[in-house]
Amino acid sequence: MNQRIHFQAILLLVAASLTVMGLRAQQPFTLHEAIAQALHQNPEATAAKASIAEAHAGTSLARSALLPQVSFTEDISRGDDPVYAFGMRLRQQRFTQADFAVSALNQPDSIGNFSSRIAGGWQLFDSLVTERRITGARKMEQSAASQAGAVDQKTVFSVVAAYQQVLYAERSVATAKREVESAEALLRSADDHVKAGLVVESDRMAALVNLAACKQTLIAAEGDREMAWAGLRLAMGAPEFEATTLAPIEPRNYPASTLADEMVLAAKNRKDLAAIGEASQAQAAATSAAKLALGPHVNAYGNWENDRNTLTSSGGTNWVAGVQICIDLQPFPKRAQLSAQQAAKTRVDAQMESYRQQMRMQVSQAHTQRTVAVQSMLTAQAAVEQATEGLRIVKNRYDAGLANITDLLRAEDAERASQTNYWRAVYGNTVAYAQLLFATGTLTPEAAEVLQ
Repeated sequence: MNQRIHFQAILLLVAASLTVMGLRAQQPFTLHEAIAQALHQNPEATAAKASIAEAHAGTSLARSALLPQVSFTEDISRGDDPVYAFGMRLRQQRFTQADFAVSALNQPDSIGNFSSRIAGGWQLFDSLVTERRITGARKMEQSAASQAGAVDQKTVFSVVAAYQQVLYAERSVATAKREVESAEALLRSADDHVKAGLVVESDRMAALVNLAACKQTLIAAEGDREMAWAGLRLAMGAPEFEATTLAPIEPRNYPASTLADEMVLAAKNRKDLAAIGEASQAQAAATSAAKLALGPHVNAYGNWENDRNTLTSSGGTNWVAGVQICIDLQPFPKRAQLSAQQAAKTRVDAQMESYRQQMRMQVSQAHTQRTVAVQSMLTAQAAVEQATEGLRIVKNRYDAGLANITDLLRAEDAERASQTNYWRAVYGNTVAYAQLLFATGTLTPEAAEVLQ
C-alpha cells in the first residue's frame, strides 16, 4: 500500500511538471525578450561595446605618458675595434699600464662584453600636451559610450519594427484564413442555391473564383509571415531562432505631445548627438595639444650599467643622470600637425551642425507620421465597422434572393480590404510611435514596454 501511494505521488509530480512545462511552452515570446536577446548578441551592439573598451584603452595610453619609463637591457658583444676594445676595458675596470702600448692601442686583441643596463626617463614638463591628450581621450571614451547607447536604441527600434511586422503578418494570415473559410461557406451556399434553382451555374463559378483568390491571398500572407520572421531574426542577431507564438497585435493609444516638447527631448536625449558633441570636444583638446607641442619640453633621464668580461664574472659599473630641455627651433612637422588638427576641428563642428539639422528633420517627420498614423487608424476603424455592417446586409439580402452573388462578392472585397487597411494602420501606429521615441532619443528597452 505504501509503495502504491509513493508511486501515485511520483506520477502526480511528473504530471504537474509536464503541465508547468506545457504552460511555459505556450507563453508567447514577448517584445521585451526579443529586445534583450538582440542587445545581448546583435553584432552591432557587440561592436559598440568593443569600441568603448578600445576608447578606454586609449585613455590609459594617454595617461601612461605621465609615468616614468624604465627598461632593462642585457647586451652581449665581442670585437677588436680599437675604440670598442679601449672603451670596454675602461667600462670593465680592467685597464692596465700595458694597454697604453702603441701596438695594443692600434691592434688590440678581441674582447667580449656582457652589459646589463637599466635605463629610465621621465617627462617632467611638456607644455601641458599630455594633459590635453588625456582630456581628449576621456572625451572620446564618453563619445564611444554615447555612440554605443545610440546603437542600442537603433537595435531596439529595429527589433520593435521587425516584431510588429511579424505581428501584422500573423494577423494577415489569420484574416486570410477566415476569408478562405467564408469563401468556402459561400461556395456551399451557392451550391445549395443552384440545386434549389434560385441562382444559375455562373454564381457557383464566381464563388469558386472567389475561393481561389482567397487561397492565393492566404499563400501570399504566409510567405510574408516567413519574411517577417527572417527580418526579426536579423534584428535580434539570432539566425537560428525558431518561429514561435507571439501575443496578437492589438490597437493601442499612445500619449501625444507637442513638436516643441519633442525637439527639447531630442536635444537632451539623443545619444548620437551627444556622441558627436563629445567627439568635437575631444578634437578641440587634440587641437590644443598640437598647439602646445610647439612649446619647450623638459625630461629627466638616468642610466645604470654593469660591464663584465664573462657572464658570471665581476666587472665595472657606471651611471649617468641628467635633465634635458628641448626647444624645437624648426617645428615644421608640428605646425603641419596643428593645421591638420584645426581642419579636423572645423570638419567635426560642421558634422555636429549637420547632425542637429538632421535631428530636427527626423523629429519633425516622426511627429507628422505619428499624427497621420493616429488619424489613419481611426479612419480605418470606422471603415471596418461600415464594411462589416454592409456585408451583413448584403448577405441577408443574398440569402433571401434579393441580391446576386456579384453584390455579395463586392461587399466581401470591401470588408476584406477594410480589415487589411485597419490592421496595417494598427501596425503603422505602433511603429510610428516607436519611430517618434527613437527620434527623440527616448526609445529604451523600458520605454518599449508600452509597445506591447
